[in-house]
Amino acid sequence: MAKPDNLPEMEYRFLGRSGLQVSAISLGGWLTYGGHVDREGTFACMKAAYDCGINFFDCAEGYAGGESEKVMGEAIKKFGWKRNDLVISTKLYWGDAFSDSKVNNRGLSRKHIIEGMNMSLERLQLDYVDLIFAHRPDRHTPMEETVRAFNHLINTGKALYWGTSEWNADEIAQAWRYADKLGLIGPVMEQPRYNMLERIQVEREYAHLYREVGLGLTVFSPMRQGILSGKYKNGIPDGSRFAQTQVEFIAGFWKRTGKEEFQAMADQVSKLEPIAERLGIKQSVLALAWVLANPNVSSAITGASSPAQVYENIEAVRAYKKLTPEIMDEIDSILNNKPPEVTMRY
Repeated sequence: MAKPDNLPEMEYRFLGRSGLQVSAISLGGWLTYGGHVDREGTFACMKAAYDCGINFFDCAEGYAGGESEKVMGEAIKKFGWKRNDLVISTKLYWGDAFSDSKVNNRGLSRKHIIEGMNMSLERLQLDYVDLIFAHRPDRHTPMEETVRAFNHLINTGKALYWGTSEWNADEIAQAWRYADKLGLIGPVMEQPRYNMLERIQVEREYAHLYREVGLGLTVFSPMRQGILSGKYKNGIPDGSRFAQTQVEFIAGFWKRTGKEEFQAMADQVSKLEPIAERLGIKQSVLALAWVLANPNVSSAITGASSPAQVYENIEAVRAYKKLTPEIMDEIDSILNNKPPEVTMRY
């Protein structure tokens, strides 16, 4: 599919308080690249994203057992993109599928952070990544050890910034306390789940961190694995993500979420369709635009299995500017899940 002529120009946002600018829409490899999207499909999606101005590509050592990093690295090499035009991130914690280690091939010990980084760079065929994330908190490793190890990656030129993913606010604050105490760099960014249905952590729990440490957000799951697109209002279509029960993550979802709860979410989300129609956009674009309307979001990480999906996601860069306070209030009244305001204490 050729790139449409009427796509909006990409918007770039500073990553928290840093001087790094990332595209408001980014492309990630979770559940897609190296997995159920083949190599040529991955290349096509990444090329479409790059041509639309996306500069931020996200993966992790654990995505598809390391295959996501491999195929993304191959795409960068195949298209000959200049390294300084790209912002590449990966994440460490879960280990990779290629190591024989049963003990130290996961977590946030100094050993795994350094060895895991080396293996990720080898798979990506890169000298460094721009962003390195601690993919989960490691409550068995002293925080000081973790902070020092990520700073070692920065000091040795293997990463430029470090951050966290799905850490709670207390853990992020503790990392900053150690960094300040030791004269080191704290986590610049957090990668949480954020969408119309999952709001408390981003809108309430992290509120003081935006002010105190300038935390930036590269959020994932902006469409709640497609639920917010509206495509499940009449059940689960064949070939859709939630029809693929052989995928470990989807199988886990169904264990946590019953069919009735899933359908209740789909029914509630379907009430947003008139708003999207009124704005002249698809419901999936509305969901992504809603995420971009949060000024604390530096970038929304999207998945795509085709260039057409990439182009559709780009529309959110234009659409979020249509979300007036009145429309946001209307959305809140439908979803009825807005977290209470944070009360400042002096």
